[in-house]
Amino acid sequence: QVQLVESGGGLVQAGDSLKLSCAVTVRTLNTYTMGWFRQAPGKEREFLARINTWYNRGTYYKDSVKGRFVIFRDIVKNTVYLVLSDLKPEETAVYYCAADEHGGNYSQKAGDFDYWGQGTQVTVSS
Repeated sequence: QVQLVESGGGLVQAGDSLKLSCAVTVRTLNTYTMGWFRQAPGKEREFLARINTWYNRGTYYKDSVKGRFVIFRDIVKNTVYLVLSDLKPEETAVYYCAADEHGGNYSQKAGDFDYWGQGTQVTVSS
């Protein structure tokens, strides 16, 4: 069973940065496409970023976070990270990481991902 555990959330001020971590319990992270999403109260879960498998490397970002968020992977630690910069109060949400075991190159919808973490709260004060 694949397990994902996020950490790194917290309370920050507008303009601050955070580094979220997602530790994945798998034999190797190389064959999984990994994604980060967020969900604010009363809103749908929103795609943020994706990193493709080790063999078809590439990253993709939602337009509104491009240039401010960075996704990367440490295959030794089996951990995926999302660095958030220049955070805005409207980005307050629970942030989730997700794993696509089929290694899709275009995974972007929540339904494209097979495993999810429990989420980590990010609160941005103005």
